[in-house]
Amino acid sequence: MQRITSKENELIKQIKKLKDKKYRDISNEYMIEGIKLVAEAIHEEAPIKYIVLCDDCEKNEAIPKDLMYEIAKYDCIYVTEKIFKYLSEVQSPQGILAVLKKNSQTQDIDYSQDIIVALDDVQDPGNLGTILRTVDSVGLTQILVSKGTADIYNPKVVRSTMGAIFRVKIIECEDLEKVLKEIKKHKFKIVVSSLQTDNTIYDIDYNKKVIIIGNEANGVEEKIQVMADEKIKIPMLGKTESLNASVATGIILYEYVRKKINANK
Repeated sequence: MQRITSKENELIKQIKKLKDKKYRDISNEYMIEGIKLVAEAIHEEAPIKYIVLCDDCEKNEAIPKDLMYEIAKYDCIYVTEKIFKYLSEVQSPQGILAVLKKNSQTQDIDYSQDIIVALDDVQDPGNLGTILRTVDSVGLTQILVSKGTADIYNPKVVRSTMGAIFRVKIIECEDLEKVLKEIKKHKFKIVVSSLQTDNTIYDIDYNKKVIIIGNEANGVEEKIQVMADEKIKIPMLGKTESLNASVATGIILYEYVRKKINANK
């Protein structure tokens, strides 16, 4: 355990740099913040490098004692309130953050799952984090993300996942089109959303399918649309023509859940 009182400390400078994608990539580390996220990371045995605590945390009993017992098993760094606020990403920090090593799992795709979700240049961090959380909620353990998708380790993405980032393997694809061609060799079919079809999410089966979620503004790019085996749309009764990417993902994935539950009755 060590106590740091200066913003000029090298370790503090390194943690501060983790707000930038460039440094996250160089260091292969990222930061999480808040009681719930740190507790989830400990529970899931995520690769925590060290935990940073505000000096006043123990005094105001913000962090539960049972969690403090688990935290004590890790390399802990105590900092002043001023330094913690300097490092924090939120307006009302809870006095705890941690630095983790990035996902070190194999990038091999698991072909045993019913469906695979692939993101084609999804840009909004909130959407990305919510999609990851939804993927986790339906029992999927992996997700493909294109090179142009927002950084999965962006602090806002990490917060939005609510801990799902520790359970879902993120497979980053340098060339999503090439990866999808390889997946098709394993008898998976590519499914994209499109207004140019009469098929809805209720008209297809969800077995050996790759569900492509497109960019918020432009949808699924043309070259991947051409690869699609099936096109679907979400039927809407109102005047709205499109839905938020994370909302659309949730609707599609829970149709998969509905059909899976009915099949097992």
